[in-house]
Amino acid sequence: MSNGVSTSTDKNIVDLSRSNRNRAVSKTVRATRERLQTTGNSTKFFDRDALALHVNAMLQSALVTPIFVAVVTAIGLYINPASNLIAWALLALSTHAINVLAARRASRIEITTLNTASWRMRLLCGQILVGCSWALFSLQGCETCSGDSFYFYKGAVLLVAISISAMNGVMLRQGVLFGFVPLILTLLVSAVLSRHMLDIGMTAMCSIAVVFFHYIADRQYRSNLTLMSYQSEKDELIAELEVAKSMSDEARRRAEEANLAKSRFLASMSHELRTPLNAILGFSEVMHSEVLGPLSNPTYREYAGDIHRSGQHLLDLINEILDLSRIEAGRYELNEDALSLLEIAEDCIGMVQLRAAGKSISFHQQFEPTLPQIWADEKAIRQVVLNLLSNAVKFTPQGGEVTVKVGWTAGGGQYVAIKDNGPGIPEEEIPIVLSAFGQGSIAIKSAEQGTGLGLPIVQAILAKHDGQFILRSKLREGTEAIAILPATRVLQSLPAFDDAAPVQRRRKTFA
Repeated sequence: MSNGVSTSTDKNIVDLSRSNRNRAVSKTVRATRERLQTTGNSTKFFDRDALALHVNAMLQSALVTPIFVAVVTAIGLYINPASNLIAWALLALSTHAINVLAARRASRIEITTLNTASWRMRLLCGQILVGCSWALFSLQGCETCSGDSFYFYKGAVLLVAISISAMNGVMLRQGVLFGFVPLILTLLVSAVLSRHMLDIGMTAMCSIAVVFFHYIADRQYRSNLTLMSYQSEKDELIAELEVAKSMSDEARRRAEEANLAKSRFLASMSHELRTPLNAILGFSEVMHSEVLGPLSNPTYREYAGDIHRSGQHLLDLINEILDLSRIEAGRYELNEDALSLLEIAEDCIGMVQLRAAGKSISFHQQFEPTLPQIWADEKAIRQVVLNLLSNAVKFTPQGGEVTVKVGWTAGGGQYVAIKDNGPGIPEEEIPIVLSAFGQGSIAIKSAEQGTGLGLPIVQAILAKHDGQFILRSKLREGTEAIAILPATRVLQSLPAFDDAAPVQRRRKTFA
C-alpha cells in the first residue's frame, strides 16, 4: 500500500508542476483573446501599443532634432550673423527636451487603456510646442541679405523639419497636423499682411507638405495597426496550439501510463488466473468422464460438461487477453528458431479439421513447393495461423469452403493467405475488427461470438517479426486474411563452399 501511495503522490507532483509551467501560456491566451474581443470593431486597444511604439521612436531618435537645430543655427548665422537664431535654438532645444522627458516618463510607467487618451493628449501638446518653435523660426528675417536666398533657406529648413517630425510621429495619430498648425497659421498671417509672393508661396508649399506628410503618416499608422492585428492573431494561434499540445501531451502520458499499468497487471496475473481455472477444468472433466464412478443423475453429468466447456472458453479468453497484455507491456519475448511455414499450416489445418467437418466445410490447399525455412517463433506463428483458420471456420456457412495459400511474396518473403466464402465484413467495419475487443456487426449477430482479440494478437505477433497483416473483405463475398513475413526472415539454402575451387581457378588464371 505504501508503494501505491508514493506513486500516486509522485504523479500528483508531476501534474502540478506541469500546470505551473502552462500557467504563463494560459495567461497569454487570455490576454490575446481579450485583445481580439475588445478590438473587434475598433482600434482602442492597439492605440496603447501604437503610443508605446511612438514613445520608443522618440527616445531612439532623440539626438536627431538637436543635431538638426545646431546645423540650421550654424547655417543661419553664416548667412545672417545679426539674426536671433541662438535664442530660437535654445527655445527649440527646450521644447524638444520637454518632449523627450515626457516620452521617458511614459516609457517608465505602464500605459493602460485608461490613461492612453491622457498620454496621447500630452504628447500632442508637446508636438504643438515644437510647432510653435518652428513658427518663431519662420518669423526670422534678414535685412542684410541680398536676393531671395534667405527665403529659400527658410523654406528648405521648414520642409526638412516637417519630414523629420512626420517620420518620428508616424505612430502618433494627427501628430504632424497638430504639430505644424501654429507654423501654418503664422505663415498665413505673414502672407496676408505682407502680400509678398514669396510668403504666399512658402505658405502654400508648407501647407501642402503638412497635408501630404499627414496623409503618408496616417497610411503608415493604419498599416502598422494591421500588422499588429495580424501579429496578435498569430500570437493567439501559437498560444492556443501550445495549450492544446500541452493538454494533448498530458492526456497521452496519462493514457500511456494507465494502459501500461493495465498491461503489466494482466501480464503478472497469469498464474493467479490460470491456477483456479485448471482445477475447475480438471475436476469437471473427471466428473464428466465419470473416472471415479458413474453419476447417479445424468443431469449432473451434463452440468459437469457445461462447466468444462465454460471453463475452457474462459481459459481461452484469459490466454488471449494475457497474450495481448504481454505484447503491449513489452514482455512478449520471441523464442526464434528455424521452422517450416508449410508444416505449420498443415498442422493447423489438421487441428481445425474436425470442427470444419462438423459444418461440412472443405479445405483447398495451394502450397508453393520447396519453400525454405524461416527464422521465427514457432509458437507465435502457429498461433497466428490457428487464429486465422479458426475465424475462417467460424464464419464460413454450412457446406462452405476455405482456401489456404502458402507461398512467396514479391519482395522475397513468405505469406499465408486464408480465404473463406462467408458473409464478409463491411468496409467501414474493418478498422473496428482490427482493434482490440472490436467486433463487426455480423460477428455480434453470430451465435459464435469471440473476444475480439484474435486479429489484434495476429497483428502484434507479425509486427514483432517485422511482418505485415492484410485483411481484405467484401460484404457477402467472403474474407481473406494474409500474414506476411519479410525476406529477412527467410533462410535461403546456400551451396557448400569448396576451398579447392578458388585455388584451381587461380592456377588456371596464372598458367
